[in-house]
Amino acid sequence: MAIDQVDRTVITQTPATPAGEPPAATEQMVRTETSHFTRSGPGGSELTRRIVVLGFGLIQILIGARIVLLLLDAREANGLVSGILNLSQVFVGPFNGMLNTNALTSGDSVLDIAAIAALAGWSVLELIVLWATGIFRREPV
Repeated sequence: MAIDQVDRTVITQTPATPAGEPPAATEQMVRTETSHFTRSGPGGSELTRRIVVLGFGLIQILIGARIVLLLLDAREANGLVSGILNLSQVFVGPFNGMLNTNALTSGDSVLDIAAIAALAGWSVLELIVLWATGIFRREPV
């Protein structure tokens, strides 16, 4: 949330008169106003960093949910489980076939190795994007 703050300085000056004499009636007061605006809140690069962290965080949560659901042998007939597995497949897909084994099974539980590799891969990609956006970040003086 951004809050605008206004600082005003008013300087009133009277022309110099000799000591002991009242100012003349025709003399005018000089008034000068200076405005200074201070905006509090995140700057552009900080806002970009927050959006990047949010986006990659959602991807990582989705992949983590996929790993847990497959380990617990969740019913794929359930709409929520099916939606999470289908949506996370988009992010896990590029990592399928990277290793000799994509998944380990024990009974009906599945340890999705490709999803673990995808979680690590998306985390590394997040760090690279944060580093790249940090180049343009200006430190306060």
